[in-house]
Amino acid sequence: MSFFKRLKEKLSGKSEEQLQQETAEETAEQPEVEDSEAPSEQAGGELAENVQENTHAEEPEAEAASEEKHNEAEITPEKKPSAWSITQKFKMGLAKTRDTFTSKVTDLIARYRKVDEEFFEELEEILLQADVGFETVMELIDELRFEVQRRNIKETDGLYVVICEKLVEIYEKGEEGISELNLQPDGELTVILFVGVNGVGKTTTIGKLAHRLKKQGKTVMLAAGDTFRAGAIEQLQVWGDRVGCEVIKQAEGSDPAAVIYDAINAAKKRGADVLICDTAGRLQNKVNLMKELEKIHRVISREIPNAPHEVLLVLDATTGQNALIQAQTFKEATNVTGIVLTKLDGTAKGGIVLAIRNKLNIPVKFVGLGEKVDDLQPFDPERYVYGLFADSLDKQLDKAE
Repeated sequence: MSFFKRLKEKLSGKSEEQLQQETAEETAEQPEVEDSEAPSEQAGGELAENVQENTHAEEPEAEAASEEKHNEAEITPEKKPSAWSITQKFKMGLAKTRDTFTSKVTDLIARYRKVDEEFFEELEEILLQADVGFETVMELIDELRFEVQRRNIKETDGLYVVICEKLVEIYEKGEEGISELNLQPDGELTVILFVGVNGVGKTTTIGKLAHRLKKQGKTVMLAAGDTFRAGAIEQLQVWGDRVGCEVIKQAEGSDPAAVIYDAINAAKKRGADVLICDTAGRLQNKVNLMKELEKIHRVISREIPNAPHEVLLVLDATTGQNALIQAQTFKEATNVTGIVLTKLDGTAKGGIVLAIRNKLNIPVKFVGLGEKVDDLQPFDPERYVYGLFADSLDKQLDKAE
């Protein structure tokens, strides 16, 4: 299934089989009409909502105060968002990256017109500036050179489609469902462990994920395992009250592993579906922090075989390459199964998603595309690439197969 077909499926909410059936029906109905065009999904147009400019310069201790400003109505379960509206979240969330990255690519294509070595060199530089990562850029450029030769592409304008296809392929690496949460079957407890340094929005992300899972009908409990940062327990309790989740906690300074142990037992007794565990993020005390995480991991595994089922590392997208360093450090201490990339809407270097995936071989499971509770979205490669190239792709979607 081509990139455009998959994207149109995401936009329309229709399955691959439905799209193929519709294509077949349209072909059968219009066999002799050469110039007619079948009605297609309109990918262009602006979303009829005002997009608020978000700032992300909050200190860790100020996170709870900042979140207090959000209206309680945002936590109220809403009707399921449409496939189109979800795609628009990616388009809006990647606006800063698109304004810098895509405008440079468009300018490059306008200046060169023909595909040659100088074109590839400049494209390489633009990709590096977007924090796509050196290894990923080299791989992408090699793939593009091969495809240009194979498809005999002469005009640079034809590279938009190829770039999109290759970015998705590089991210997925032939694996399916890598961005899905490893939730256990009904009747079994799923344990999700959150790790990450202070200030990346870890506790806020826990609250948003709890809200998301509750909307799916799950019974969710929270464990306040960050017992060292001032206000961390209170902040998690605020989120627990908002989304209607019980929070298992102890006094500030308690043993985090003991808190997690109590939380697991409580979750079992109450028949909870999901237990989300917060942890400390004192990277300046790296040795102690990593030993603490290893101890928590052992306690969870002893109480529930094969748990934790997910270890989600929260990274701040605005920190760029520093996020990669953090990811490498945490990967050494615990088996990180997925990344949650917050504040993606606040950076012009959204290519960090690809750098993380390609260099560390860890999938990005969720991205933060704004400050509202529903702006935490499961990562989707097609929607992500669409967000990067929306202005150009809107013009070509109708021409897709």
